[in-house]
This record gives sequence, structure tokens and C-alpha cells, in this order.
Amino acid sequence: MVALFEVTRENVMKKFQIITDSASDLPEGYYREHDVDCLKLGFNMDGKTYGGEDGEDMNVKEFYAKLRAGSMPTTFQISPEQAQKHIERYAAAGKDVLCIAFSSGLSGTANSYMIAARELSEKYPERKIYVVDSLCASLGQGLFVDYIVKKADEGASIDETRAYAEDLKQHICHYFTVDNLFHLKRGGRVSATTAVIGTMLKIKPVLHVDHEGHLIPIGKAMGRKKSISALVDHMKELQILEKDDPIFISHGDCDEDVEYLMGLLKETYGERKIFVNCIGSVIGTHSGAGTLAVFFRGKHR
Repeated sequence: MVALFEVTRENVMKKFQIITDSASDLPEGYYREHDVDCLKLGFNMDGKTYGGEDGEDMNVKEFYAKLRAGSMPTTFQISPEQAQKHIERYAAAGKDVLCIAFSSGLSGTANSYMIAARELSEKYPERKIYVVDSLCASLGQGLFVDYIVKKADEGASIDETRAYAEDLKQHICHYFTVDNLFHLKRGGRVSATTAVIGTMLKIKPVLHVDHEGHLIPIGKAMGRKKSISALVDHMKELQILEKDDPIFISHGDCDEDVEYLMGLLKETYGERKIFVNCIGSVIGTHSGAGTLAVFFRGKHR
């Protein structure tokens, strides 16, 4: 059984409020433990709305079961109104706010934060309200948030933490493979021909998120295990992990593949902290069941 993300640090009173969104795919307990406000993106499936401000909740296992059964969800981003509501709660109470947004290369969510921040900065000129476009997704964004939380817990000011985040984001590496090419085809990442032929030949693409926050295919492998090994090969080339740097893994309901990836990582990096969580429903809509991703601090993306 794959363990979920474990919270191990004591909560420290920060000098400002950190806000992020559910595209970071961190567990709910993480946000509570570290006093991070998480805005929910949402999706529509089988005639119902889930997530967002008012939608129902759906267990991620149920989501992937429905996806495998043929349901075709659609997603929606954070709205400026939703962002403003959350930011103003803290600005009105006298707190500065740092927003860590889902990649602008994949969603309009970052722009919604920026619209809200501009309006509220005029209304509360004494407050600092900053938005960092993470250029990250899933637990890549989650890893980015975790580094930022650690920086804030050390007592860094909002300006120091913002500068740290802007430098760090180009060092958060995302490498992943998918089991079903047809979800990438829906998102325009591969052609219909590639999806059909690739599925027939069991070709598995390897992708990453580039320095502009876009999802980019960078290679392919014959078969699942070779595609997972390719993730580790890319990591070996780029990682600059220090003693306490963790590795994050997210997955689309494929525990056995996670165990295989963790085994490869442990062979290379020993008993380093490896945190694992499911890919949430919004990211999972576009990546599909069986997606497997590894995230780490590297020389560059």
C-alpha cells in the first residue's frame, strides 16, 4: 500500500498568509497543518459539478473508476471572484498575502489571482498582496509550495519568500508518463493517429513541464516499465538534491507502478524522503488514469 504525504513539521506562525489552489494535489491535512489556504478548482462529470466554491466532493478513487468506465469530465479554473474572496479575508484582517498559482501555461487561474490582487491592492494599499505564477502542476506545485512553506516557517518576510519562490520555480522539475494516450489526444498534446498507433504498439510517452509552464512531450518508451525507468534517467541528469530535499510522486490510481518507481529511486538515492499522493480530479481529467509523475529540485527544468 502506498503511503500518502506525511506531515512531520510543527506548524509555525508565519508573518503572512500563503494561499494556493487544489492543482497542487497536496492532501487536505497538509493545508490544515501548515495554515495554507487552498482554493478549489472544479470539474463537471455526468451532469454534476464537483469542487469549486459550491460543488460536491468526490473521492479520488471513485473519480478514476468513473474515468476508466468512460465518463468524460470537463474542468474549470479559479475565478477572479473566488480568488478575491479568499485574499480579502486576510487583507481585511491586516495580513499580507502570498498567492502560489497553478501554472499559467496550463490554466487561467494565475490570471484570476492577479486580477484579484490588483483590485485588492487598491482597496488595501497598506497590504502586500503578491502572486507567484508557479509554472508548476500537480505535486510539482505541491513540492514548490512545500519549499515556500519551509522558507516562511524559518521566519522569512513576504518579500524574501517571494524572491526565493521566483528563483526556485525554474528548478522544480516535472517528469511523467501516461498509460492512456487518448487523454493527451483530447487535450491536443498528441494527434489521433499517434494515440491509436501508440496504444496498439504499447508506446508510452515521457513528458515534462517546461520553463514556461507548458506540458511538452520529450520522448517515448516501449512499454510501461521502460517509461518509468526513463523518468529516473531524466532525474539522474538533472537533480541537485541536498540531504533534506524530498522527492514527490503523484499518480493516477496506479499503486503498483508507484512501488516500482519508488524501488528504482531507492536504489539510486537510498532512504531519502519520498512523498506520494494521488493526482487530483482536475489534473487527472487531462492526464488520465495510470499517469505517473516524479518531481524534484534540479539544475533547471
